[in-house]
Amino acid sequence: MLGLALPLPGEARADSRCAIDDRGREVCLEQPAERIAALSPGATELLFAAGAGDRVVAVVAHSDYPPEAGEIPSVGNHARLDLEALLALDPDLVVGWITGNPVEQLERLERLGLPVFQLEPRDIAGVAGAIERLASLAGSERQGRRAALAFREGMAELAERHAEAEPVSVFYQVWDSPLMTVNDAHWIGEVVRLCGGVNAFGDLDRLAPRIAEEAVLAADPEVILAGGMGEANRDWLAHWSRYPELTAVAADNLFFVPPSLIQRPTPRLLEGAGLLCEALEVARGRR
Repeated sequence: MLGLALPLPGEARADSRCAIDDRGREVCLEQPAERIAALSPGATELLFAAGAGDRVVAVVAHSDYPPEAGEIPSVGNHARLDLEALLALDPDLVVGWITGNPVEQLERLERLGLPVFQLEPRDIAGVAGAIERLASLAGSERQGRRAALAFREGMAELAERHAEAEPVSVFYQVWDSPLMTVNDAHWIGEVVRLCGGVNAFGDLDRLAPRIAEEAVLAADPEVILAGGMGEANRDWLAHWSRYPELTAVAADNLFFVPPSLIQRPTPRLLEGAGLLCEALEVARGRR
């Protein structure tokens, strides 16, 4: 019933397949996955990109892309899974989120014999690699390779286009309470750099550090970029308008990027990166 490969020494099925997850563990299936549970919105997007969308039988809350994902049964949210509902759907592969899903619940699924492939892409290269590995487990390698190649080529084209761009100091707000940003090791920091931006908080140690509002005022970035509590909510940017002395405010360089396009490590990061690069070009034109 379960897809976990348990071959005898020296034995291997012709259609078995293995992939290394982002914990560094090898996950092997006896045959391509047919019933996949995606335990984060990002995992859902990556599976569809990998050509395995028609095999996804379970998702979690906020799995809103592609639209077809809305028709798939939800088994709770990423922070608290309904394991009874999940198990009733009889998945043969679970795609988990390393720092998003409860460790004890993922471990319980493994104890029950389910293969759990844990993902957490940390950079642009990791997105393409995740697509290819999921495609391998699902037996949709051709579509996965095409999607990964298109993503890599699109990012490379953006990087080439902005390679000689004049630097622009940037503050990216990833959350409002507590106030949070990203450092240069985060994929958003990588996108800022790709677009010719200089992350005002890029040298901080944590991937998504908490900062004080006073730190932003002291950094006085030329551009402020933010997502928000929704795909069209610009309230976070409106907050900074209270500080007309900020360079970004004085130049009207307050830009909104829909969070699902930039804060999920999925192929749509390419679209988000394009919007971010456009924002920095606008800022350069306002000097």
